[in-house]
Amino acid sequence: MSRMGDVLAGFHATWEFESDSVLIRYERGIRTPKLLQVLGERRIPLRALADVTLTPGRRGTVVLRAEPRPGADPLMEAAAGQLKEACDPYRLVLPAERETLAEYYADELRARLTEEGPAERHLVAAPEPPRQFKAYDGKASFDGASVFFRWFWTGASSAKWKAGDQTFAVTDLIGVEWRSPEVFEGHLRLLRRDEAASPAQADQDPAAVVFGLGYGPVHESLPFAAAVLAAVRERGPVAAVPVAAVSRRDPADIAERIRHLGELHQAGLVTDEEFSAKKAELLAEL
Repeated sequence: MSRMGDVLAGFHATWEFESDSVLIRYERGIRTPKLLQVLGERRIPLRALADVTLTPGRRGTVVLRAEPRPGADPLMEAAAGQLKEACDPYRLVLPAERETLAEYYADELRARLTEEGPAERHLVAAPEPPRQFKAYDGKASFDGASVFFRWFWTGASSAKWKAGDQTFAVTDLIGVEWRSPEVFEGHLRLLRRDEAASPAQADQDPAAVVFGLGYGPVHESLPFAAAVLAAVRERGPVAAVPVAAVSRRDPADIAERIRHLGELHQAGLVTDEEFSAKKAELLAEL
């Protein structure tokens, strides 16, 4: 990084090093994860980074990774640690023979990092609105000022039909909860300023849309969540929502959820691993 414009090309992405930032451009090839293709390119200010690491990768590769500071990137804040390794936008995979060059850039970057601890505001630009995607039970759209949920009669619960289509102004929100569509009970929930408690189940909450197989994929729903989160943060404090944080449920409700999970398992819709993991998660809520 001795001069402006130094470029390090890896699989699926290239990093261009500048005096105060790293410009990451993602390839649009068929093997590039869809999330990275959708992101296109991202400029990461050096003050948004906490560390840079270089580790051995798989099959003769090395991995250069920048570690964002907590709260600096709305995309990573919304993801809350749920992204698969291949979809990590801060990860650059290189051939092992380029390890020496990668180590040089890692050292150069680390020498320029001066900020520590959580960021007081977002430092990395969020995906810009308008945004929209189709979930299992409705269509979500965001114009920059308000979020709209329009329910599908084929998927929405009676509770959502009774509540009707929903509009939420950004000024009425305090945060966003995104649970990946690649896990059981994936959903996107809006956290409202005037709501003391939301229904435990997202399919009963008019402020949430639920995902399902083929609905609300990561590359559509996560940028949406990040855009909403960034808009909320610009207008005031955002509630911290760890992905594992759930409200305590009634034991009878837990038993019913486990029974339903067992039916999905017997029908072959949930793998043995998914069944065991989700059952343990439900039991932990007692």
